[in-house]
Amino acid sequence: MARESMKTETEPKPKPDGPRSAERTSTAGKLKHLLIGKPRDLRDRSIFHRLSLIPFLAWVGMGADGLSSSAYGPEEAFRALGEHRFLAAALAVAMVITVFVISAGYSRIIEAFPHGGGGYLVATKLLGPRVGVVSGCALLVDYILTITVSIAAAGDALFSFLPLGAHAAKLPVEAAAILALIILNARGVRESILVLTPIFLVFLLTHAVLIAGTIGTHLGDLPAVVGSLRTGYEAGHQALGTTGLLLLLLHAYSLGGGTYTGIEAVSNGLPLMREPRVHTGKRTMLYMAVSLAFTASGLLLCYLLTNVTPVHGKTLNAVLIDSVAGRLPWGGIVVLVTLLSEGALLVVAAQAGFIDGPRVIANMAVDSWMPRRFAALSERLTTQNGIVLMGIASLLALLGTRGVVHTLVIMYSINVFLTFTLSMLGMVGWCWHIPEEQPRRKRGITLFTIGTLLCSTILVVTIIEKFQEGGWVTLLVTGSLIAVCFLIHRHYRSVTAYLAQLDAVLDKVPPSETPPPELDPTKPTAAVLVASYGGLGIHTILNIFRAFPGHFHNLLFISVGVTDSGQFKGERELKALRDATRENLEKYVDLAHRLGVPATYRWGIGTDAVAEAETLCLEARKEFHKTVFFAGQVIFQLDKWYHRALHNHTAFAVQKRLQLDGITMVILPVRVRGLGRKWKPHKAETAERK
Repeated sequence: MARESMKTETEPKPKPDGPRSAERTSTAGKLKHLLIGKPRDLRDRSIFHRLSLIPFLAWVGMGADGLSSSAYGPEEAFRALGEHRFLAAALAVAMVITVFVISAGYSRIIEAFPHGGGGYLVATKLLGPRVGVVSGCALLVDYILTITVSIAAAGDALFSFLPLGAHAAKLPVEAAAILALIILNARGVRESILVLTPIFLVFLLTHAVLIAGTIGTHLGDLPAVVGSLRTGYEAGHQALGTTGLLLLLLHAYSLGGGTYTGIEAVSNGLPLMREPRVHTGKRTMLYMAVSLAFTASGLLLCYLLTNVTPVHGKTLNAVLIDSVAGRLPWGGIVVLVTLLSEGALLVVAAQAGFIDGPRVIANMAVDSWMPRRFAALSERLTTQNGIVLMGIASLLALLGTRGVVHTLVIMYSINVFLTFTLSMLGMVGWCWHIPEEQPRRKRGITLFTIGTLLCSTILVVTIIEKFQEGGWVTLLVTGSLIAVCFLIHRHYRSVTAYLAQLDAVLDKVPPSETPPPELDPTKPTAAVLVASYGGLGIHTILNIFRAFPGHFHNLLFISVGVTDSGQFKGERELKALRDATRENLEKYVDLAHRLGVPATYRWGIGTDAVAEAETLCLEARKEFHKTVFFAGQVIFQLDKWYHRALHNHTAFAVQKRLQLDGITMVILPVRVRGLGRKWKPHKAETAERK
């Protein structure tokens, strides 16, 4: 029987010179593969192992964001102290404590959410989907600004040793760096990290030597340093009082909030890490916490010990490096290498935005808060649409702020601490549900309560203090993005409800009184491209027999299981996708049998639904010679400009390809009318049901 043969159907393997050979032989296709590489093979079972990151590479790819913030976070905090520089010692201690509190909190988040998702998933699961959208949008804006502020700070560092006349080229160079990172990340995460690893190592070496050398050479001056701190405190207490000094310290502490950005990147990027992911993620978090705490607090102490003062056109790090190493033999080369490594690491840090930003977009797209096409993977198995979107948005932010790091850090800190606060608050509630006899319960509640207080304090103070200096822009952009997400979700929910009502009307097909005849490939066949089993596919099938009564002898169902960011987490998810694809097709075959029509199916798995569907159609045409291909397409009664962005037009893209191959394909519309109103079946649909 045809149905039994369907169960033995195997996934077709694309041929090396299949329908996509035209792309490979064209100039555009060759250029594309030259820039971002050739397509990856999903049938390769070792692909997940080869693409995943060990702790060291994860530290480079995601830890660079946190570590590089030492290039601007401590400087912003130190500048805010003004003449009361003696507070830098207390500020350094506060930074170390904050880094380890937030890192410890996110290590627990990794344990609780081993499949990743970070702040968006934590807030969604623990505080509700609406709060999750707020956290997700804050993360998106944060990662856009991660790219922007990293590149802008890199420009400041690299141009610090150039004449002021050369600074006119800084903004164009920064824009070019963002474009280069878009191309580099489109090739794949692991490839981009391997290229940038030497830069990371040079930064670690040069800055470890700088900090250790500066502190070591001033150990003999420790009594004098302690005396100056005591004198500074007495003078500050007389001028501001105890309350004034505490407020100043809190002000500087909040403005140094950019130091802690990037700590959440590890939990967001957990799906990219090698198994066991929890162990890899926690090890990466430890590497990040230790390196960030040492570098950030160490630089603050170096500022204090060397009594650095701002110089126009230079960062404080550049002034510090020049004062320490400039007088040494080969000092000029040392200064140049250190500044180059710092600027280059800031470029590496932009990786976190390109790694985690598209992943947050993809997670929100899977949940229908973003256009669903952003969940799709490219042929290189990257979230390419999200990478391009993040790159363009960061480029606009760079041009809009003219690359001013001070403004960007303020905008940057607000959103990251909004996400921190929501994540910590959600985990407080999560710990309450741990059984009381477990010792982890009390430790968890204490840890996340402290984390919530720290993060919310920095958030509130930053908003109040810097609302007029750019904080309002961040709140406006983030609020607008949240509103757009709710509108997108409302639209998808309305369309889903309409199609569900369509299912109820069209799925009530009585069984045929006689069994279907045998499948005959020599007779006319209607090949229907379907996705999941539902009203759209059923409506298309019934419309075929209404438009071509008595013509088609066979039904052939063709489906592509599209691997998006929701499935590309391991072999288990891919197997589940294969099983779901076959299950949906078997439901369609059962429907055909109830209509008294013989049927079978063909299926495939891929990242590009159009290319894979074309492959399957060409192969089916070889077996079923008298075949006409059909697909259903949702058509809105009042077509709006945003429908094309929110709904894919796969059917039209496949139709165009098949027409170029000389094959007929017919698209049958499924009309969507009056979204939000009480739905009533069209009279043609009622006739189909009868």
